[in-house]
Amino acid sequence: MTGKIAFIWFLLAALSIPLQSEAAGPGAGPIPPGEIGAKAALERSPRHHEWADIAVPGKSVKLSAFVAYPERKDKAPVVIVIHEVYGLTDWIRAVADRLAAEGFIAIAPDLLSGRGPGGGGTDKFGSRDDVVKAVRELGNQESAAMLDAVSRYGRGLPAAKGKFAAVGFCWGGGQSFHYATAQPDLGAAIVYYGSSPEPQTLGSIRAPVLGLYAGDDARVNATVGPAAAKMKELGKTFITHTYPGAGHGFLRAQDGRDGANLAAAQKAWPATVEHLKKHLE
Repeated sequence: MTGKIAFIWFLLAALSIPLQSEAAGPGAGPIPPGEIGAKAALERSPRHHEWADIAVPGKSVKLSAFVAYPERKDKAPVVIVIHEVYGLTDWIRAVADRLAAEGFIAIAPDLLSGRGPGGGGTDKFGSRDDVVKAVRELGNQESAAMLDAVSRYGRGLPAAKGKFAAVGFCWGGGQSFHYATAQPDLGAAIVYYGSSPEPQTLGSIRAPVLGLYAGDDARVNATVGPAAAKMKELGKTFITHTYPGAGHGFLRAQDGRDGANLAAAQKAWPATVEHLKKHLE
């Protein structure tokens, strides 16, 4: 009898634990999984996934990219998903899949394509440290040229319409903001805890920018104030949200910071979806 009672209490406790991918809020579906659940989420997804090899002008090696398609009857806008300093991972692919669930064609390029051992990409490096080192060697202009190639490919898909956006995380968040300075046709940019460009470079931005930041991330947040002030001076859209107690990488590391990361993720994701739908649909 004692064993049965203990088992019942175990089941009740298990059922009371919230899943990391519970609904994020009005107007948005579940949030992307955390890093631990990413591979399983991809395997369960009902959406069509494929890999594309994208030609980049001036480069002999094509850019490998993961493409996730939405299930909708009309043409969809394109969202470029820019990876973290850790390269193209299962987690970034799971974020792309989640964006597809929201109605977008999501394309996650491996910006390390051709830079790995044997001419491979992220998955060919021997360690995460090696990936980080290689990503940090990528310059802003080179990254923007690759993102341009991805946007052209995406908008040329038969199921796509012309509008496109960029969303990036960590290093990719900074690249998303920089891409807005380099690509006047960009429809929207989203920055997850990425450093802001120098204020003097912001004059060319046309896209509305959404910045989502962790409260405990002083390194990145020190760049936000100057950028926000300059964007306001220029009359450009830069909406920012900072989530108290959350740490850098909160959307991926949802189990961190005693619940603060998950709370931040549950607020940031619906803001992401709202921003994209407002400016792309």
